[in-house]
Parts: sequence; C-alpha cells; structure tokens
Amino acid sequence: MAKPTGFLEYNRKVSPDRAPSERIKDWKEFHTDFSTEEQQVQGARCMDCGTPFCHSGLMIGGGASGCPLNNLIPEWNELVYRGLWKEAVDRLLKTNNFPEFTGKVCPAVCEGACTLGLIDAPVSIKADEAKIIDYAYEQGWIVPNSPKRRTGKKVAVIGSGPSGLACAAQLNYAGHTVTVYERADRPGGLLMYGIPNMKLDKQTVLRRVSIMKKEGITFKTNVEVGKDIKLETLRTEYDALVLCIGATKPRDHAAEGRENVKNIYFAVDFLHANTNSLLDSELKDNTFISAKNKNVIVIGGGDTGTDCVATSIRHGCKSVTQFEIMPRPSEMRAENNPWPEWPKILRTDYGQEESIALYKKDPRTYCIMTTKVKTDANGAVCALDTVEVEWKKDSTGRTSPVPKSGTEKTWPADLVLIAMGFLGPEQGILEELNIERTQRSNINASEDDYQTNVSGVFAAGDARRGQSLVVWGIHEGRAAAAACDHWLMESQK
Repeated sequence: MAKPTGFLEYNRKVSPDRAPSERIKDWKEFHTDFSTEEQQVQGARCMDCGTPFCHSGLMIGGGASGCPLNNLIPEWNELVYRGLWKEAVDRLLKTNNFPEFTGKVCPAVCEGACTLGLIDAPVSIKADEAKIIDYAYEQGWIVPNSPKRRTGKKVAVIGSGPSGLACAAQLNYAGHTVTVYERADRPGGLLMYGIPNMKLDKQTVLRRVSIMKKEGITFKTNVEVGKDIKLETLRTEYDALVLCIGATKPRDHAAEGRENVKNIYFAVDFLHANTNSLLDSELKDNTFISAKNKNVIVIGGGDTGTDCVATSIRHGCKSVTQFEIMPRPSEMRAENNPWPEWPKILRTDYGQEESIALYKKDPRTYCIMTTKVKTDANGAVCALDTVEVEWKKDSTGRTSPVPKSGTEKTWPADLVLIAMGFLGPEQGILEELNIERTQRSNINASEDDYQTNVSGVFAAGDARRGQSLVVWGIHEGRAAAAACDHWLMESQK
C-alpha cells in the first residue's frame, strides 16, 4: 500500500488544464501535469482497502466497474508514492500496452470504483498513470523491445486502432511476424482520426507506432482490405487474420427532410478531415469542413459530440449548441447507481468548458429531439425544428421519449454534425468471407477464443463488442492476441 494515513492527510488534486480562453486559440493538448513530487503526494492517498475494486474490470449495471485491463493500480500507486518510477512503469506496462493513450483519453472507470470514493474524492489514478508513462519517456526508459525468437508464423491484423495496435504488439512479443493493414494514410485508427489533437497529440500516437516498427511490426497504410487487396489473398499469405476494423458505420438521424441536405455531416467525417488537414498543412489546405462564422448544432451528447463542440469553437463558429435526447444527469449518484458502479453524474467536459468561457453558456440542451430539417434555396440546412421530450414507461415497462406538446422550437443552423454513435462495423469484408454476425451486426466471436466461424480468422475491439472505450479496445486486442497465439502454436502442431 501507499502511505497508511495518506488519504487522511492529503486532498485529491489534479493538475489544472490550460485555461479555456487560451487553449481555444490553438490545437495543442490542453492537459498539463504535476511535478513528480506533487504526483507522489497523490499516490500516497491510495489506501489499504482490502479488496481494490479499482482494477476489478467487472461489468455492473450495464457498464464497466474498475479497469477493464485489470491494471495493478494499488501497486503502482505505492511505487509512485515511494518515488520508484522505473518500477512503477514496469508494473504499469504489464497490463497496459499504451498508458500514454489511456492516461489522456480514458474516462477513468477505475476512479469510479475507488474505495476511497465512498467517503471522499477518489484517488487521482488517471493522473498517476499519465505521469508514470510521461516520466518514463522523459527518462528514455521506453525503448523497442523485440522478441528474442521468431516462430515462423505470420499474422495480418486489419485495422490499427486501439485493439489492432494492442493485438499486433502482443503477437509480436510472442514471436510472430505481424503486418498491420490500415486504410487511412496514417496508423492509429480512432486514436489518430477519431480523437482531436488537443485531446491526444498525434505525435504521441506516431511515437508509439515508431517504436512498434522498430520492434519488427510492419505497417501498410493506404491499403483498404477488401478493395485494394482481397481477404482471400491475405488468408493465403498469412497463417491467421485478426479483424480489428472498428464500429465505423455511423448512426444517422431520421428527422423529416434529412435526406440529401448540404452541410449536414457525420461527426467522424468532420473530425477526421480536420485532423488530416491539421497534420498535412496546419489547416492551410482548406480540405476540412469549416465551422467558421456558422451556427453549429451538434446532435449527440457523448464524447464525440464534445469533440465536435471544441473543434467548432477553434474554427471560430458563430454559435454552438449540443442536443441531447437524454435527461440532464444528477450532480450526485442516484440511489439506483451505487458504488462501485460507474457514477452516472453530470460532468462538464473540455468542450463545454470552452463554450461557457467563450459564449457564457453551456452548449448542452437536454431532453430535446430534432423533428425536421429545414433548407434554403440551395438545398443547404438553415434550421432545425425540435420538440422537448419526457421519458415515460409504456405497458411493457420500456422507457422511451414522448414529445411534450407546446415545446416546439426552431433553431438556426448553418452546420449540423451528427454524433449519435455507431451501428457496428462496415459489412463489406465480413460478407466477403461470410463471417457470422450478431443481431446487432457485430462480428460473432466469443470471448472464449475470439475466433470467428472462419478458421484462423479472429476478431477484436469495437467490431466484435460494439462501440466502446479505448481501454476496452486494448483489452480486446490483448485477449484476441493470446487466443490467436494459442491457436497458432497449439492447434497447428
């Protein structure tokens, strides 16, 4: 454990983010960090709680409780407190291939299950994790770690998001020769083009990819499997395939008048184009979808919606509004949301903070549903009609939104971004191999072996479990790699 009385002596503190009024002027990361000495104090708050739920990775109440990677959190918290940073990073990397990603973008489900959170503010686990890996890079401790032997087996990993990268890393450590195929121009998948640069600097992603290349992994970008190269060709050339293709089919909005309207985009396309242009030319090539001087409406209240809000603000939008069909969360845990479940409480993320600083108001509007899209003479969106809703149970006990009469409203809109989540993986390459799918169109592969109905073809990440967190993607990639390794080395004897 860390300091026995640390949780009694020290209050939770996290390093302040850059001020919203300053950070909206650039695309640099808004995170800052403490000194090693300040972070050691926070590590001291980890208590001897008997059963540390923080690393349990249980599914409770329909969501994760504790770290899905089963990070050895109390162990490296103690090492942080004692200033044993080299030992801390060694312990951290035993369960997490990429703490430099999760330390920035994970919602910290571990902190929601922290025992100290029952009586006080939880331990700053996410900040401890980020500081451990950042300090390790500063000290030059993160270096290529190539396998001592090769098995002679070749594996193709399709997709280079969190699950693909984790799977490739683990298979490579096992001694297999791994090639990662990515249809975008840069590896990283969601990490590269789904998360804005101010939230996760792309040089952080490329730094890790560079290390993986030196460890012996081959990356082939601008190659779309199923189009530029056939799956059957890969099956001939490789001993196994792992599908880490993500859940990239966006959910559309069914409002009246939605079809064929200009200036309505899916959030993923908006964010991808912006990051691509930023990396290629610092937005000088004008190949991105600009929100400058526009009234922007973001439909969707999740992390991706927040990223759209923050990106639009940096473009110089006239206004930004975020529609959320769900009710406004309470500020404290509800009785039906007890510890150690993930606390479903109101949070103000970085994009909302920036809107409040710039426009003096929170961009979010709750319990609202878009009913109609209005267009101008050129066929471009000019306004959205909405109605407020209340959530009611029907005769079957199912809760659904019911429009409230007299709450209709028209909102001016020059740019609409749809951030309503995803419906599953794109189906093309799955159909090519006749891969079995679930009722939700995800790849049907069990957690027992991550293998599809096609021999030697495995699946992991959002394509298998549905849209989820980066930390779940890493978990899935590691587990699928273990299953694939077992199949290669045991079943093929």
